[in-house]
Amino acid sequence: MRIGELSARTGVPAATIKYYVREGLLSGGERRSHNQVEYGEDHVRRLRLVRAMVEVGSVPIAKVREVLAEIEEPDRDLDSTLGVASRALSQHRVPAERPAEEDLELAQDVVRRRGWHALPADHDYMWTLADAIRRLRELGLADMVDMTGEYARAAEIVAEFDLALLSTRQERDEILEAMVVGTVLGDAIFEALRRIAQAEVSGRVYLRGQRNPKEEE
Repeated sequence: MRIGELSARTGVPAATIKYYVREGLLSGGERRSHNQVEYGEDHVRRLRLVRAMVEVGSVPIAKVREVLAEIEEPDRDLDSTLGVASRALSQHRVPAERPAEEDLELAQDVVRRRGWHALPADHDYMWTLADAIRRLRELGLADMVDMTGEYARAAEIVAEFDLALLSTRQERDEILEAMVVGTVLGDAIFEALRRIAQAEVSGRVYLRGQRNPKEEE
């Protein structure tokens, strides 16, 4: 297909496609003549993945290039590849210094209680969790630390749903694209639903005594 058809199929302007090629995010097409370049289905899939990271995930171009370089490692399995893309999408700052052992132990305890074994204590996500626990303690909200187990239970339900959706895809780039888009928009959906649920439950708890019994009949 010519660049115009590639643009129409992916929704990416031709000028942007050429920019992605120059930046090394997309391989060049097969040149058939001095003014004709052909693109294939591999370009469609890769362009959709790049677009998902740049436009949906707001991942900087330089970071996208790093992610693509890592996921193209021939010996990298899909589980590891998904981890690379997931870390690129993380919006939370990883602590610059190792968290206190007390907070890391609490973070590990939350993970152990769910029977999870995938990540070591020095992983970025574990440090982020430990840092959040530290902040809760410093703010005098230790009781919220006890609730992290419930957050973990809810997170596992969402993660199982996420992976079930990915399993319906076959091509590697299609799986990665679905993960990127699903993570970013899934986070937005989950946050919105959480706020809606908070409003609903708050009304039940705090407004119950203020309602006129006749209004509920």
